[in-house]
Amino acid sequence: MSIAGPPSPCVRKCCLDGEQCLGCGRLMAEILEWANASHQRQLDITVAAQRRLVERRNRQ
Repeated sequence: MSIAGPPSPCVRKCCLDGEQCLGCGRLMAEILEWANASHQRQLDITVAAQRRLVERRNRQ
């Protein structure tokens, strides 16, 4: 029995600004990596993506 990883942070509002998705905050490399990433790596990506979204909102 395998343990499912965290749900994808994708919110289906994909719009890239450079390498970052404005919908979920992930970088293109992280989006491509997601399906094969370990559970811990997925958690790390999710935390980093949320941080990027907050930083972007604070700059606006």
